[in-house]
Amino acid sequence: MTCRAVRDLLADDGIPYLPELPARGPGADMIGRTAALLVDLPVDLQPSGWRFVDRPGRDQRRAEAFLREDLDQLAEVYDGYEGDLKLQVTGPWTLASAVAVSRGERSVADPGATRDLVESLAEGLRQHVETVQRLVPGATLVIQVDEPGLPAALAGRLATASGFGRLRPVDPQEARQGLHTVLEGAGGRTTVVHCCARDAPLPLLRATGAAAVAVDTSLLGPKGWESVAATVESGVELWAGAVPSTGADPAYGRASEVTEELVTSWTRVGLRVEDLDRLVVTPACGLAGAAGVDEATSAHRTVLQAAAELSERAHG
Repeated sequence: MTCRAVRDLLADDGIPYLPELPARGPGADMIGRTAALLVDLPVDLQPSGWRFVDRPGRDQRRAEAFLREDLDQLAEVYDGYEGDLKLQVTGPWTLASAVAVSRGERSVADPGATRDLVESLAEGLRQHVETVQRLVPGATLVIQVDEPGLPAALAGRLATASGFGRLRPVDPQEARQGLHTVLEGAGGRTTVVHCCARDAPLPLLRATGAAAVAVDTSLLGPKGWESVAATVESGVELWAGAVPSTGADPAYGRASEVTEELVTSWTRVGLRVEDLDRLVVTPACGLAGAAGVDEATSAHRTVLQAAAELSERAHG
């Protein structure tokens, strides 16, 4: 049902995608779902969260089953489809920050474990992309890598397993290279790196080789928009998370308000009005927190309306 609703809403004027439905339980969450793609790195679920184990168990099989079910629905709903289709995976640094090694510490604290995770995720993404391409041969796949946990890893804000200390900050060059390696798993397809945290590291993200960066624009201050301008001028597109994801936000459903804020911020940093049609409008973050299908549908419609208004502005 959800997969068909996304196609009906976005196939003509937007970018449809393979939905993630984390409310189904463990294994459908963003960490478990992507961990199921890893090659030769099985996981299971403990009270403290996901961890790497020696052999696959019930938790891994459940995550894989959720993904197979979703891909079966995708193949049915997109039979004969031609056009853009987006896939999402959790990025290596968010994954390494969330999945523990066997002794209980986060993988990001272990350089060897992190390297293994990066290589495994790149290969898992490559296989996933090839599978979806076989299922929907007419699709032009767009690959989004979600990194909400990257700023905390870079800043050394991640707690140790004991909770009494903080892990060492991840080196920015190591972070950039890890992301670049995973993006190569997309096989030359269009890639987007998404970070909805307040301190999204735009200079690092645009240096990964991604075609676009996706951020929550409501969190950007003047310096953030200056970094957006540098990003766009370097040839990397902006996916602007400008549409509130839930009805709890006062601006929810107000496309014209979204448009005005984007135009004002865009032009204030010297970007040209006629380039507004290069900007992709998205919800601020995922729609898992939406209060049901109607609220999620409304957010999608607001995205489409705001994008149409920006295109009108760009073409005078």
